[in-house]
Amino acid sequence: MTTPTMTEPVSIGVDVGGTKIACGVLRGDQLIARHLQPTPETGWEAVLDAIATQVHVLQGQHPDARLVGVGVPGPLNAERTRVKFAPNIYGFTDVPMVDGLRERLGQRIILENDAKAAALAEAHLGAARGTESSIYVTVSTGIGAGLVLNGKIWRGRHGIAGELGHVTVQPGGPVSGAGLDGALEAVASGTAIARDASYALNRDVSTAEAFQLAEQGHPAARRVVEQAMKHIGVALADLQKVIDPEVFVIGGGVASVGDYFFRGVQHAANEYSQGFAPVSIRRAQLGTDAGVIGAALAARHG
Repeated sequence: MTTPTMTEPVSIGVDVGGTKIACGVLRGDQLIARHLQPTPETGWEAVLDAIATQVHVLQGQHPDARLVGVGVPGPLNAERTRVKFAPNIYGFTDVPMVDGLRERLGQRIILENDAKAAALAEAHLGAARGTESSIYVTVSTGIGAGLVLNGKIWRGRHGIAGELGHVTVQPGGPVSGAGLDGALEAVASGTAIARDASYALNRDVSTAEAFQLAEQGHPAARRVVEQAMKHIGVALADLQKVIDPEVFVIGGGVASVGDYFFRGVQHAANEYSQGFAPVSIRRAQLGTDAGVIGAALAARHG
């Protein structure tokens, strides 16, 4: 990364998650300030109040940070002014994010889906830097994706391009937070892995423990984890056939378990893309900062 100067663009990025709100200042391509706080559980207005408070604090410390981008989970409306729904945040249905934050902050707000924001960050400053096309996939509480083509986010006609977690892979399967049966995130997210492992082992099992037991050869845990990795790998192979990106970048809490996860996903992707094109998978480089960096970049790109 380059040494920041006062003439470089400065923007604030906000990454809203189900458990925490992360906020930071991006000067040039360096994240120079960070702030975290728990996500309020009393409704969307409290969330907007918390975001505004964080932004005010950071702008007090960095007065030249006037551009603000906000990344949120879930699909947005076509104008990118409202959140249609965010299944993992209490009370987040048809939320007027842009108007609400503009009232609180008195300035322009750029709203972005969180996975798309992370995709932008990894494409410009992370694992996909230097590529012309990439797809970022986050595997965590849920599953999301963002497509970057020629350096820009591809949104599709209705702005929902990248909703990979809501693609149906097992009709009649478990119901997702969005109310869809058999969606990818209902069978392969961290939430799904913990749920299935807990059922299989007849006790509470975390996602991390499920992977640890699988690596140690526990039959039931291995079956649960391998099914999830296969679902993800098949989804990537399908995307390769449809979009043919240069590279996939995978991040999120589940991906942080390491080599075992990436080997399993790559194996399934290779199996189901045979005869078409190789699936190139890279690990995300920006970690938990990707959402904040991406939101700050989105603020600059409009």
